[in-house]
Amino acid sequence: MRTFDFTHPSNKTLLALGPESAGNFSIFRKNKIYFSEDFGDLLDDTNYQRYKREAFKYLKKNNLKPDIIITDLHPLYKSTALGQTLSKKYKTRYIQTQHHLAHIFSAIGDKMISDKLGLEFANRDLRDAIGIALDGTGYGLDGKIWGGEIFSIQAPDFKNKKDDAEFKIKRIGKLENQTLLGGDLAIREPARFLLAILNKFTDKNALRARMKKFYSEKEFEVLLNQLRQNFNCQETSSAGRVIDAVSILLGFAENTRQRKHEAADILEKNSAAPRKKISPEIIYSRQEKLRILQTTPLFEYLVENMPSGKKNRERLSAAAQFYIARGLYKIVREHYSDSKHNKKFKKSPIIGRKSIFAAGGISNNKIISAYLESKGAYVSKKIPRGDAGLSVGQIFCCLLTDPRN
Repeated sequence: MRTFDFTHPSNKTLLALGPESAGNFSIFRKNKIYFSEDFGDLLDDTNYQRYKREAFKYLKKNNLKPDIIITDLHPLYKSTALGQTLSKKYKTRYIQTQHHLAHIFSAIGDKMISDKLGLEFANRDLRDAIGIALDGTGYGLDGKIWGGEIFSIQAPDFKNKKDDAEFKIKRIGKLENQTLLGGDLAIREPARFLLAILNKFTDKNALRARMKKFYSEKEFEVLLNQLRQNFNCQETSSAGRVIDAVSILLGFAENTRQRKHEAADILEKNSAAPRKKISPEIIYSRQEKLRILQTTPLFEYLVENMPSGKKNRERLSAAAQFYIARGLYKIVREHYSDSKHNKKFKKSPIIGRKSIFAAGGISNNKIISAYLESKGAYVSKKIPRGDAGLSVGQIFCCLLTDPRN
């Protein structure tokens, strides 16, 4: 177990059980956070049994009874089911934390740990903060699959706070929803996700030709019918799935998934500095109070400019990753510009002293993270940015946002 010092007035013991795809757990007790290793995908029963065994072993060895148990919001995660079971066993309080908020609070916690900051940091720097979640998939507050999200975070005035003072966290932006054709199968076969995007602006013959590399004529017809009937299809705003689809469209990744982030890693590896003329226009729309970065126009641009030479494809690869980073940052700028007390930030290339945190597995992408860091965003240095560090984020989200803790 790794140990982090974090001074907090709570005298409670918190147990956070993390996500499912990278099993990890954390415990907060007496100003210390104890953080486990990554046990791997908990869908693998061997991994899950080891993860559960080590969690029970640590609690028993240290004679700990959790006062609060925290899990992901996803109702079908094994870690969620375990948390529900343990909360009944210990007769203790049970909390579920949205996946991407946990990622963002993991980055916030990382900064507090790395810079040895106390709760005054929240009072000073989280009064008007932004969290950017760049991830594969996570269960959203609306029951849909999220993965490319922007949240505004407003901490209460801790110095003068009342007992009922709470954090105000609001989703203000996201990536355009695209279709997971076949649900989780579209994660293992990125061409399914690509097919659903291309179908929006490509005729059937051209689409068939594009998919010929991945599917037989019969398979293509079945998939297209499934898409058009919206059978076993889910919407997602996932940044990870978009990156995977770009990777397979440009011919860098295969239509398989041997490991997590494989297609994204291959895309980043096959990226060159983009030229100004290879730079798609950022397009976003408004839906109620959400700003939505459109990703379909990105794929239209890539198809129109698709060359045969590898060097040009490498420039398009980088351009696509910059499109996501620049597009999300544009939403952040527009958000601050809309605020009456933030008019001075409208012309600034960097959002002054505002606190911006980027987190999630795709924030490991050097092209995307370097761009966001150049604009003042903070990404984790000690805690893993992806799911392997999620349980720490659950701890920080619980300690910082809920006055009962």
